[in-house]
Amino acid sequence: MDDRWPAAPPLKRPRILRQGWRDLTFLHWAVDPSVVSGFFPRGTRPDVFHGRTYVGLVPFRMIDTGFARGPGVPYLGTFLETNIRLYSIDTTGRRGVVFLSLDADRLAIVAAARSVFGLPYRWARMSHSVAGDLHTYTSTLRWGRVQAGLEVAVRVGNQLDPGPLEHFLTARWGLHVCRAGRTWYLPNHHPPWTLDTGSLVRYVDTGLLASVGLGELDRPPEHVMYSPGVPASFGLPFLT
Repeated sequence: MDDRWPAAPPLKRPRILRQGWRDLTFLHWAVDPSVVSGFFPRGTRPDVFHGRTYVGLVPFRMIDTGFARGPGVPYLGTFLETNIRLYSIDTTGRRGVVFLSLDADRLAIVAAARSVFGLPYRWARMSHSVAGDLHTYTSTLRWGRVQAGLEVAVRVGNQLDPGPLEHFLTARWGLHVCRAGRTWYLPNHHPPWTLDTGSLVRYVDTGLLASVGLGELDRPPEHVMYSPGVPASFGLPFLT
């Protein structure tokens, strides 16, 4: 079965981690694959849809992070995150995402994810507010000497009937990451997304995309959608 379809393939046990992803806004830019090919770990390349690949920027709330069994961690398990991601495929045909950055407002999470999984987490000051159907997200990096921020306001519309592009962008059942010079795949599982249309009310990027080497994307995103979220779980990582 094509792993871009909305139903996740079975996740092998043991499951090591669970999370709840809530109030996600998906912002996407279509780009030529050559623009981002240098960001991919060894053994992976940009996945394409009708000859184009995509850069995604996703602000959301993380809740209930914890081990696969047992309670979540009340303070560490709930935080705000904004990630910048690319869409990958490896030599076996396995599809995933490659994260260029994952900004969070919990320093302990940043430290743990960087050390254990090698993920490019960064510490940021963040907010998320809701006024009716309007969701507003802000982020200001607190990471080294990098000065960058973001403000996004999106008005949520009607439920979306996902098509092939929406499945390409959201039905991703793992991530590729380079760790100690080798490429690993961390699989995940979650129910199919409920997606809504989104209208961009405000978009101000003060260097966030530039901070990961994508400063040429100095235009509003071309594709916007929202999801109330899904519960997710992760299996053991393995070498590709």
